[in-house]
Amino acid sequence: MFIKVFGMSVIGMESYPVSVEVDVSQGLPQFATVGLPDASVKESRDRIKAAIKNSGYRFPRSHVTVNLAPADIRKEGTGFDLPIAVGILAAEGLIEETALQGCFFIGELSLDGSIKGVRGVLPAAFKARELGIQSVFVPEENAAEAAMVEGIRVYGVKTLPDVVEFLGARQTISPLCLDTGNIFQKNRHYDIDFSEIKGQKQATRALEVAAAGGHNILMIGPPGSGKSMLAKRLPTILPDLSFEEAIEVTKVFSVAGLLNSGETLIAVRPFRSPHHTISDVGLVGGGQMPHPGEISLAHLGVLFLDELPEFKRNALEALRQPLEEGTITITRSAVTAAFPAKFMLVAAMNPCPCGYFGDRVRACRCSPQQIRQYQAKISGPLLDRIDLHIEVPSVRYRALTGKEEGEASAPVRERVDGARERQIKRFGNSGVVTNARMTEKQIRSYCFIDEESHQLMEMAIEKLGLSARAMNRILKVSRTIADLEGKEKIEPTHIAEAIQYRSLDRRIV
Repeated sequence: MFIKVFGMSVIGMESYPVSVEVDVSQGLPQFATVGLPDASVKESRDRIKAAIKNSGYRFPRSHVTVNLAPADIRKEGTGFDLPIAVGILAAEGLIEETALQGCFFIGELSLDGSIKGVRGVLPAAFKARELGIQSVFVPEENAAEAAMVEGIRVYGVKTLPDVVEFLGARQTISPLCLDTGNIFQKNRHYDIDFSEIKGQKQATRALEVAAAGGHNILMIGPPGSGKSMLAKRLPTILPDLSFEEAIEVTKVFSVAGLLNSGETLIAVRPFRSPHHTISDVGLVGGGQMPHPGEISLAHLGVLFLDELPEFKRNALEALRQPLEEGTITITRSAVTAAFPAKFMLVAAMNPCPCGYFGDRVRACRCSPQQIRQYQAKISGPLLDRIDLHIEVPSVRYRALTGKEEGEASAPVRERVDGARERQIKRFGNSGVVTNARMTEKQIRSYCFIDEESHQLMEMAIEKLGLSARAMNRILKVSRTIADLEGKEKIEPTHIAEAIQYRSLDRRIV
């Protein structure tokens, strides 16, 4: 008997419908899976046999052929266990074929017949709605995730018998319905605040400018000066995610399998802080079947690279293309996958190997040659892609113990929102939403400066030896500073402040 069941294959951020075709015919007992399956799909044969038997059903003692169509797309993951098992049981007459119409199944089977969670359920549910599928059967731990998609019925199932009995109308399972708006509002909360930062007024100002224009930033300072604390609080002053953006971020985490059990929606901007021992694949993504890396997990949020010179050079150089384009495309022999990577890069480093070059209290033990070699670990092309370089000095005792608190996140975010609104209005439908993403043409159009500002720029270029890209970065940052002040034109004071945010250029000289 021939049965067709629908499943989904997730490649990159895209889902593709897969027809799980099951044919049970006379012949020697054999279980064959075709259709370009990977090792995890091939191994499902043993899991499915055990799950069917341990659920109280009889596995067919005949020739079972499973075809995963289309055969030219590689099938990866354990999510095909459930549709294959349902197809076999339907071919044995335990499920009516008509009950499978308008349904798709995804889930991994345990040997006892229970259904375990899988990756990529959210984009699969969106694809199911796009195809007009009405009922979606997913593992119970993924049900809340899939229920964020409106317009379909989501059934969270615990065991294989639950699916069989429900499709046979012998058991009732209520579809999961969620108040997506309420969940979105409830999850838009940070446990930290900008007001907790003490004694770093120049650094907090630089972070505000970076947030307003979407600029990348590098903080240079001795150990314990608060660089990590500053970076962690940057998301609290960024504009709130829209619901569509929250879904976009949640999709990435779903594909990566990093959504916690019962977690439905990531409504705050992600903050990722990988260790400096991370590989280039772990940072930008990859693998035989590509999976998202840290830059994609930081999509629409912040990627914090602490101890920047300690990262592997290959990993840092791999950041150059996604920093410019906002996406990362990973090509393998069998598949090509694209992942979003619109993130703000926040990096931190010590000024020298011992960490105390230029410190007010502790003396530096490094030679000039060691300092130059340490700073040279960051390539010029990567440094040019970081708009702001700021010094974060150690904080004095009185500033740390004083009662005066810094400005809270809410008023800072309000100013950032105002600057972002001016940028959105300025750029219109060009696809650019922040000053950091301006093209060369847009820089010429929107970053006009007067003669006094030209003289400041000329002086900075001659003394600091800035590249053409660094000059453009200064113009972009100047435009953001003007937007924060509500000014239409860039003034010399804006240029002067932007030049001050190139401290590493001054150090190298």
